Amino acid sequence: MLGDRTQGKDYKVKVLSTHLKDKVEKIQQILTRLIDESAKGNLIVVEGKKDAQALQELGISGPILTVKTGGKSFLEATVEIEALGVSEVILFLDFDRRGVEGTKRLREGLERVKVKVNVEFWRELHGLVGREVSCIESLPAYLSTTQQKVLKQSVESFL
Repeated sequence: MLGDRTQGKDYKVKVLSTHLKDKVEKIQQILTRLIDESAKGNLIVVEGKKDAQALQELGISGPILTVKTGGKSFLEATVEIEALGVSEVILFLDFDRRGVEGTKRLREGLERVKVKVNVEFWRELHGLVGREVSCIESLPAYLSTTQQKVLKQSVESFL
């Protein structure tokens, strides 16, 4: 009987470890693609300065525009983006209610002025971490913690 419980526990640890490992790999793939798009000069739009810093910490080196700094409205952000003359932007706002609403409003405003809006990175990442991460600024810490959990579980499974 005890052996059955132990085997079940081992199985759960392996499944959890595999699930977390897969999740970390998917997050890293999304971020790698985002880094590539940024390196091509594609503008990434985030809410605040801490979000921009978090993306830079994750390896984003291209242009990042913050839309909620200095009391800027979404209309003012749309005008600012249009004035930059970019043909496409990547929206990467927070995953909380305000971020979801802001993404929707910015997308509508930018599409009205004929700026192509990319929300694929946001959708993919939101689908993976949206329940655990509400703001972009916490992504680096979340990714680091999750990677440590995967490593710890991998070590434990060998013991």
